[in-house]
Amino acid sequence: MRGRHALDHAGPKRTVSGNPHPTGEDDPTAAASESGGRHRASPASRRVEVHPGREAVVDFDPALTFECVDECTWCCHHGVLLYEPDLLELAGCASLAEATVQTRGEDFVRTEPKAREEHVDADGEACFFLREDGLCALHDEEDWKPARCSVFPLSVSVEDGDIHVSVREAAHEHCEGLGVSERRVVDHLDAFLPAVLWDLDDPATRREL
Repeated sequence: MRGRHALDHAGPKRTVSGNPHPTGEDDPTAAASESGGRHRASPASRRVEVHPGREAVVDFDPALTFECVDECTWCCHHGVLLYEPDLLELAGCASLAEATVQTRGEDFVRTEPKAREEHVDADGEACFFLREDGLCALHDEEDWKPARCSVFPLSVSVEDGDIHVSVREAAHEHCEGLGVSERRVVDHLDAFLPAVLWDLDDPATRREL
């Protein structure tokens, strides 16, 4: 989300355990995570305390860096999965009838055709809340965004009760913020993974509109 990713408000570095050595730029587990298949931890996997008493298994190169880049709105071209707390919060600042759609029993912020050539997907559509200036109306005007938006460009899956986090496979091709700064994602996971994820029955992000 242009210029307003939660990483800008990151807290202190997280406690990390596991193999301390990076294994390269590619994320061999991303495809498995996105497809919803059984997740096998890579040799570089490490357990990280993201919030007090709440850990995640990191399945990407710990050297990975990210910072939102102006004019890159790729993460806002998709429908956004809404967890129940998100839906309740959204109801207080927008019309659910206009902004959301239900698919397979789950709620999403819908996409819509935009009368412009920039800040849209190949089909000319983008998130209902993505403005012409490339900013999110919710984040810019309400100082809030759904949990799923914070997770981009990462992916969350669950195995044996543990939250696993990897990089979305498509992000390597489309996200312009990967590898452009010195801010290591693993040091700021609390900015990407809201604490509410640990309270959900199914925090996996593989479900898409």
